[in-house]
Amino acid sequence: IDSIMGLLPVRAGEITFGGENLNRLPPHERAKRGIGYSPEDCGVFPDLSVGENLMISRWLGDEVAKRRGGPRSDPEEQAFAVFPEVKGLLTRRGMHLSGGQRKMVAVARAIMLSPTLLLLDEAFEGLAPVVVNRFTEAVLKIKAMGVSILMAESHLAAATRIGDRLYAIDRGEIIFHGAPKDALADVNVMKALRG
Repeated sequence: IDSIMGLLPVRAGEITFGGENLNRLPPHERAKRGIGYSPEDCGVFPDLSVGENLMISRWLGDEVAKRRGGPRSDPEEQAFAVFPEVKGLLTRRGMHLSGGQRKMVAVARAIMLSPTLLLLDEAFEGLAPVVVNRFTEAVLKIKAMGVSILMAESHLAAATRIGDRLYAIDRGEIIFHGAPKDALADVNVMKALRG
């Protein structure tokens, strides 16, 4: 995911999106092409308010809309439809958010971009079970908006509820690919999860 976003160099091959080779583009240019990103560490700017964190993606989203040449849906409406809780946090500084709130803000910020592709890196990591359910519902709403989602996720139960295709990777090797429901019945996948 970091290579797709341009944070790590590509070692071999190329990354294409919309028919364009992205290998040499910096991260902000990839975002302008409609690739949203919610990093594992959330990447919320601690000294900025939640509203200011969201505004960064809104500005880039204006560039995304120009590139597409069509009308843009209201980004606040989209973000708050997914996480209405974020609306009540707009004046709070990033450093004063709980872990779950930071994850909500990170995903809402990515939605403010009006992406066609959303990269989610360990979106469910460290969340309480009740919050995992809330996040699963939110990601399903994003998917229903027509946004393609690529997730790197170790929480298999959540991934199987969301994904259309699942790839299980153990020590850099793909040990399973197929329908998410089939992953739960795969001996190699279950063995890798148990360590």
